[in-house]
Amino acid sequence: MHVSHLTLRDFRSYELADVALGPGATAFVGRNGQGKTNLVEAIDYLSRLSSHRVASDTPLIRAGQPQAVVRAAVVKDGRTAELEVELNAGKANRGRVNRSPLPRVRELVGLLRTVVFSPEDLALVKGDPSERRRYLDDLLVLRTPRLVGTLADHDRVLKQRATLLKTAGAARRGSSAQDSALSTLDVWDTHLARVAAEVLAQRLALVAALRPHVGSAYAAVAQGAARDDARVDYRASLELPTDVLEAPDTGPDTTATLEKALLAELGRRRNDELDRGVCLVGPHRDDLLLSLGPADGTRLPVKGYASHGESWSCALALRLAAYDLLRSEGEDPVLILDDVFAELDTQRRDQLASLVAGAEQVLVTAAVPDDVPAGLAGVRYDVSAGVVTRA
Repeated sequence: MHVSHLTLRDFRSYELADVALGPGATAFVGRNGQGKTNLVEAIDYLSRLSSHRVASDTPLIRAGQPQAVVRAAVVKDGRTAELEVELNAGKANRGRVNRSPLPRVRELVGLLRTVVFSPEDLALVKGDPSERRRYLDDLLVLRTPRLVGTLADHDRVLKQRATLLKTAGAARRGSSAQDSALSTLDVWDTHLARVAAEVLAQRLALVAALRPHVGSAYAAVAQGAARDDARVDYRASLELPTDVLEAPDTGPDTTATLEKALLAELGRRRNDELDRGVCLVGPHRDDLLLSLGPADGTRLPVKGYASHGESWSCALALRLAAYDLLRSEGEDPVLILDDVFAELDTQRRDQLASLVAGAEQVLVTAAVPDDVPAGLAGVRYDVSAGVVTRA
């Protein structure tokens, strides 16, 4: 899979951009603030309908404009499809495939697969659990696009239940609406347990699938490391059944078991939730635990214990593991290396370049040509003040 053409209209700093691309390595080189990252961000947005740089769509639309358009020709198995997303300020976004409108814009998700390496990746190791949950959920929807709807349902139910907890908490403290609010809360507990069980089952199975790839990737980028030195585990907000942990899957039996466990924990924590007015149980409270150490010895969590170099190796391992997992399922994702080489020492820079050089398509951004490793010296574009010129 690769992108053969990219067109932008009123996206970020670009009034209009039209760039021809191809398989192999392509580098966008320019000083900071010239627009090189905006190009690869647009491709990644088309893949996930989300930016790796900002949380909302508003900054993606050029200042003063009502909408932005990202259009890309994507080649897969010798066939080309034109994917397009229209971002509308204050209104719903729209998606098209080969100029035909889609019923829902989220149907674009997964038609183009990307894996992004960026300086912000250090937050995967040192940042809040929300960064690691986002990493898992982004990978989930790339592997199984229908899960974008499941995750949206989970977020919707979570918000409804959080609002109700505040109301029910006030009711418990003397409001006449106490019985009604608590009765409604029972209904929302059921809704949350059902959708949260599916999210939890999918994440557990994903972490199990990622684990060997993370170990291999860490050994490849960390000098002297062994395959078993790095490990990822899922840390849930409740105690999970042993059989589910030992053999996670996404089947109906596992989902039913998790739903039952979630309902029981919601009941147990209800008083705490009413006191605090927040949901304390579910995938939104979970974390991805990264640890280092010999397989037969003491492991320590990366966050708080790892050196800066080890932390970068773990962050790179997570991204490489995502790439390897997607690739093992039969399709090369487009690799985006956004200003990442300037953040790495020489050893990790060379290791990463050698590991990804064989990808079908690699898009690199860099401030100066010397930041692009020789192994990724393919087509180069110079980017200055929003003008993209082939070098």
